[in-house]
Amino acid sequence: KDLGVELAYITLHVGIGTFRPVQTETLDEHPMHEERYEIGTEAADVINNTVDAGGRIIAVGTTSVRTLESVANNRHIQPAQGKTKLFIQPGYEFKIVDAMLTNFHLPKSTLLALVGAFAGMETVLEAYQHAIEQKYRFYSYGDAMFIY
Repeated sequence: KDLGVELAYITLHVGIGTFRPVQTETLDEHPMHEERYEIGTEAADVINNTVDAGGRIIAVGTTSVRTLESVANNRHIQPAQGKTKLFIQPGYEFKIVDAMLTNFHLPKSTLLALVGAFAGMETVLEAYQHAIEQKYRFYSYGDAMFIY
């Protein structure tokens, strides 16, 4: 914050479905779980002002990505409460998130699909191979990566 970075706090109530592995043959067949989100007026203002000033929207965590992408319209958001079943997977066109900080997710997870949609699966798999070789920690309390 001392360097001029504006922070906005949003909420996605993570459900158990977030941690359920994909067990279908294709991602399109996977039944995406629904989760509740909340974006307050102050957070929406900070995000919209950042976009208007030419700044980047950097989401911390896949839950933040999913929330922002669920409500984005023309690179802006409105304060909102609701539920989302948005399943971000390769081929998805991001509407507002420019970069993200996230941990290393488990194979066959919707979270890995989201990261692959953002950075490209080949790039992600190369990064994961490096992480395995270097003994990075995976999952919720593991190491993190910045993707832009």
